[in-house]
Amino acid sequence: MARRFRTPFLAGLAAVLTAAAATLALAGPALAAGPTAAFTKTSDWGTGWEGRYTVTNGGSSTLTGWQVAFTLPAGTTLGSYWDATVTSVGQRHTFTNRSWNGTLAPGASASFGFLVTGSGLPTDCALNGAPCGGGTPPTTAPPTTTPPTTAPPTTAPPTMPPPTSPPNTGLPKHALIGYLHTSFANGAGYLRMADVPADWDVINLAFGEPTSVTSGDIRFQLCPVAECPTVETEAQFTAAIRAKQQQGKKVLLSIGGQNGQVQLTTTAARDTFVRSVSAIIDRYGLDGLDIDFEGHSLYLDTGDTDFRNPTTAVVVNLISAIRTLKQRYGAGFVLTMAPETFFVQLGYQFYGSGPWGGQDPRAGSYLPVIHALRDVLTVLHVQDYNSGPIVGLDGQYHTMGGADFHIAMTDMLLAGFPVAGNTNAVFPALREDQVAFGAPSSTSAGNGYLAPAGVQQAVSCLVRGQSCGGYTPRSGTNPNFRGLMTWSINWDRFYSWEFRLNHGPFLRALP
Repeated sequence: MARRFRTPFLAGLAAVLTAAAATLALAGPALAAGPTAAFTKTSDWGTGWEGRYTVTNGGSSTLTGWQVAFTLPAGTTLGSYWDATVTSVGQRHTFTNRSWNGTLAPGASASFGFLVTGSGLPTDCALNGAPCGGGTPPTTAPPTTTPPTTAPPTTAPPTMPPPTSPPNTGLPKHALIGYLHTSFANGAGYLRMADVPADWDVINLAFGEPTSVTSGDIRFQLCPVAECPTVETEAQFTAAIRAKQQQGKKVLLSIGGQNGQVQLTTTAARDTFVRSVSAIIDRYGLDGLDIDFEGHSLYLDTGDTDFRNPTTAVVVNLISAIRTLKQRYGAGFVLTMAPETFFVQLGYQFYGSGPWGGQDPRAGSYLPVIHALRDVLTVLHVQDYNSGPIVGLDGQYHTMGGADFHIAMTDMLLAGFPVAGNTNAVFPALREDQVAFGAPSSTSAGNGYLAPAGVQQAVSCLVRGQSCGGYTPRSGTNPNFRGLMTWSINWDRFYSWEFRLNHGPFLRALP
């Protein structure tokens, strides 16, 4: 999720990163005359490759932002990317820093990565409009050892009936879910809990954040008066939550977001997480928890290749912590998750650092968490925004901003898919009632905005098999599809409630 004008696709916390996932590093003492951008091909599997550009500030003054532009030859297609945003005109692609990695002191560097289909390499590289200097692509041949293919199968992956039955969560059959900027204002402005319209069935309080990345100590507070002059008192806030609950609404604590990096690297951090989250839930009488881990919160250690049996501490400890919270609060505890596509659907092609190493260790890293908690998961609403193109079950890249993207990404969760192309390791389909998808409420809320007609086209396809356009769902029709999530309620208010007024009645009218 975004805050303070930031977009969240793989945004991380630059100050503290693990060695496995670090993208910021200090260069050596010898500095070039100015900024440079150096290209490295980190993996090659014949039909495509993974690349990385490292921007280094070789000058004597601080660099306050960077853009790296390059051209890919015809027949070579840009796929997913991370740690930067991108705009493309034809084969020319311009990558711009994220808010957290754009400022580089002298000698510092930042990297961004991307996937490509085809064999062509970047040309005509420019950094902030000037030649990249050290950014010429390497001319060495790709590795002679070809990794196992991750090409999607030509037939639909086998689906497994989920071993769980729908619980009585108190949610409507088709729910409208939104995030409320509670601890900060953002450009959309502050909105008091009492003023949230009744159309919203689930209200996620954004955000609970840790005292440090690895502490596990989660804190939540209302927006400071200096930033949000209209903020209510804590007593008024709590009373408004009770009023929503009396209307049948669910109010959850959302943990993480773009700035709230949470890495439960130890059992002590796990236990602190449980204690601190419980204290917040009890303080406000909340209905449950939303896990919105982004950036570098989740990753997979080298050799952790089976989503069904994870061994990485940050994954295992998170699963254990959530199970403890569920056991503490019982059957009525609502659990939702809001991962980005990079952490879920990208797992169809790439999982962790891969069997030959060199991939981003965060790829698909939500899958073991979702799988281990599927028996207690209420709703998974992946963020179908701030995303690069992702390969769907039809073997084609799908790009955000159209109905096909929502259909293809959601279908993967409703049909199941082999992880990293391994048909012996299939991520089983989730129940229909466990699946929703996230869409920006407006053009200011995130990249990939789609007008209401397009969003409703996607839902009609998934629920009724109608208006499916260029993608045929492998999951068939899904009448119990849970609904829509948006970032955010505040941005929706800023844009005259376009999302709520269109999609609330639409969802309620579905059978």
